[in-house]
Amino acid sequence: MARIRFQPSGREISSEGSETVLAAALRSGLALPYSCRNGECGTCHGRLVSGEIAPGAAPSTVLGAAAHARGEVLLCQARPVSDLVVEVREVEAVAGLLVRTLPARVAHLERLTHDVMGITLSLPKGRGGLRFLAGQYVDVLLADGRRRSYSLAGPPSDADSLELHVRHVLGGAFSEYVFTELRERDLMRLTGPLGTFFLRQDARPAILVGGGTGLAPLAAMIEEAHRGKSQRPMQLYWGVRSERDLYYAKQLAAWQQVPGFSFTPVLSEPDAHWQGRSGWVHQAVLADHTDLSTVQVYASGPPAMIHAIREEFPAHGLAEDALFYDSFESAVDPAP
Repeated sequence: MARIRFQPSGREISSEGSETVLAAALRSGLALPYSCRNGECGTCHGRLVSGEIAPGAAPSTVLGAAAHARGEVLLCQARPVSDLVVEVREVEAVAGLLVRTLPARVAHLERLTHDVMGITLSLPKGRGGLRFLAGQYVDVLLADGRRRSYSLAGPPSDADSLELHVRHVLGGAFSEYVFTELRERDLMRLTGPLGTFFLRQDARPAILVGGGTGLAPLAAMIEEAHRGKSQRPMQLYWGVRSERDLYYAKQLAAWQQVPGFSFTPVLSEPDAHWQGRSGWVHQAVLADHTDLSTVQVYASGPPAMIHAIREEFPAHGLAEDALFYDSFESAVDPAP
């Protein structure tokens, strides 16, 4: 067992067995930033002030050379070898949200595109629903013990009815089942809410950048902000391959009627008749915003998009504490 003290909060916990710093913190009720929990997204970085860790198998490129020089480590990979002092910002907004495991019944299935299924789930009455922040995700618990993570596409005000967007991955343990066997009224088990991706309370304009089904958590943020009569300017950039990959037409049309909201679709493989923006979605953002010093950016989608945003946006003035992201990493199953 090792003692771990976090700065600047001064909170102190103990690790158990071979668990990571992040696992020990979450078990102890601390709210540290995290997303994938696999050492691939970089969200859970913190600075090792003192002590010794086993750093885990995540590649050094996840954080970059500058971060390593500052003593930063991935807390989902770091296992204490001695007592530690770690500097990391805690996320108070999620501290009071109870992570629960609940049954859910499939209320509705809808093909959103040729390879994306929308799943609407109803939670049992009298169980208190699921309290979450727009942008968070849940783990779907498979029968064999494996998990698959999906962002909640609906807002927290619809907490008794949850919405997931599932992309069909050939050979995928869960998505193959969704597209070939799942039926309405089937039961599933979920654990959540998870993650620290959510819309912060801030007056600065928000630029939302989604790739593929990375639209899901952003949709929850937008819908919740609009229902709360937020006056905050919001711009949504959504990147997909081709026009047939765009969905949510009804919702997008409704959002564009709200003052201060704008939507820009960006196609990486546009059809010949496409008249809109093309290329990579993050480059469309930079073409429109050469100075990002006065905004916050919320990004969700494939790892390559998130990596490009983390690498390129700071050079255009985006502050480190003004970038929030959820990298949709491929599922990693435990070794047999």
